[in-house]
Amino acid sequence: MAVIRPFNALRPASNVANLVASVPYDVVNAKEASELAEGNPLSLLRVTRSEIELAEGTDPYSDAVYQKAKQNLAKIKTEAPLTVEDKPALYIYKLVMDGRDQIGIAATFSVDDYDTDIVMKHEKTRKEKEDDRTKHIITTEAQTGPVFLTYKGVKEINEVVDKTMKNTKPIYDFTAPDGISHTIWILPEEYNQTVISGIAKTDRLYIADGHHRAASASRARKVKKDANPNHTGNEEYNFFLAVLFPAEQLKILSYNRVVADLNGKTEQEFLAEISKKFDVVKTDIKNPVQPKSYCMYLNKTWYLVKPGDSVLASNSLSKSVAERLDVSILQDFLLNPVLGIDDPRTNKRIDFVGGIRGTAELEKLVDSGKAAVAFSLYPVSVFDLMNISDAGEIMPPKSTWFEPKLRDGLLVHLI
Repeated sequence: MAVIRPFNALRPASNVANLVASVPYDVVNAKEASELAEGNPLSLLRVTRSEIELAEGTDPYSDAVYQKAKQNLAKIKTEAPLTVEDKPALYIYKLVMDGRDQIGIAATFSVDDYDTDIVMKHEKTRKEKEDDRTKHIITTEAQTGPVFLTYKGVKEINEVVDKTMKNTKPIYDFTAPDGISHTIWILPEEYNQTVISGIAKTDRLYIADGHHRAASASRARKVKKDANPNHTGNEEYNFFLAVLFPAEQLKILSYNRVVADLNGKTEQEFLAEISKKFDVVKTDIKNPVQPKSYCMYLNKTWYLVKPGDSVLASNSLSKSVAERLDVSILQDFLLNPVLGIDDPRTNKRIDFVGGIRGTAELEKLVDSGKAAVAFSLYPVSVFDLMNISDAGEIMPPKSTWFEPKLRDGLLVHLI
C-alpha cells in the first residue's frame, strides 16, 4: 500500500514563478548553471548549484557550498518572495512538450515506502552523489526539487485531476525558455481523499528519474531521526517530494552512445568485425524505427545495424529482463568485445548523449573528431522499466532519458 500526503509547499509568487523555476541540478554542469542563472537573482540554481556564486575552483562538495545554498534559499525566500502554503495541499503539475501532455500529482511520499521497496528502483546510485544531496537537504532543511515517479494510472484519480484542470484556475502557467510549458493547480481539498485512497490501492510506485534525490531523502531522514529523541514517524523528514505520473502518459527518449576511437582498428577492420555478428548496411535513416536495431554513424556515413541470428539466439537464452534490452545487446556483443568498452560506467572512451539533443549532436561529435563512431538507439518503454524494477534488476547505465523534465523551485518541501 503506497502512502501519499498533502504538504505545505514553499512556493514562489505567481508573477515570478518562471524566474525562480530552474532545470534540475543534475542536468547541467557548473558552467551551464552559471550561464542559465546569469542576470536572474531569483533562479533556484543559486540554491541547487550554489557553487556558481563562489570562487572559481571551489570544491562543489565543500561545506561552504551547502552553507551558501542555505543563505541563498533564505535570500530568495525574501526577495521573490517564496511563501509557505497556508494548509497542506496536493498539486496537479502539467507539462506540455511538442503538443504532448503529461499530468501528475505533486505530493510527499513515504520514505518508509522507499526503504521497503513499495517505491521501486531501477538504477544504482553513486555514493558521492548521494552524499552531495544528503548534505544539501540537511543543511537547507529542504527538498528543493521533486523525484519523478510513475505508476499504472487509477481511473478515479484521473477523473478528479480532469475536473480540477477544467474548473480551477492554475497558480502557475508559463512556458520555459526551452519551450516546455509548466502549469500547476492546487487540488481542491474535497478531492484529497480520492487521491490518497486511490494511491493506497497501488502496490508499487516506480522511480522514473531522481534516484539520487530519493536515496538522499532516505539518508537525511536517518540523520534527522537519530538527532530527534522525540521522533514519531510523522515529521516532514519522513516524506520526500515527488510528482507521480500515469505510465501511459510518459515517453522515454533514447540515450545514445559515442565512442572516442575504434580500439586500434581501421574503419574497414571495424566494419568487418562487427559484420560477423550484425547485419550492417548503409542507410539514410538516423534513428531506428523498431527494437533490435541501431543506427551507426561512422566517417560521415549512417549504417543500419541489426543483430544477426546468432546474437538473437544467444540473447534469448538469458532469463534477465535487462539483458534482453537493446542497450545491453549493443554493449555485450559490440561495444565490449569489439571496441573494448568493458564498463560503460567507468570507461573514459565512451560518452552518452540524451535523445533530446538529436542525431545532429552525434554527427557533430564524430565529424569534429571528438568521437570516432556514434550509435543511435531505439528507446526503452516505460513498461520495460517497470518489468525490470519488478524483477529486482537494474537498468543498464544511461539507458533512459525522460523528457520533459520537472522544474526545481516551484514546489519546495521543508523538512
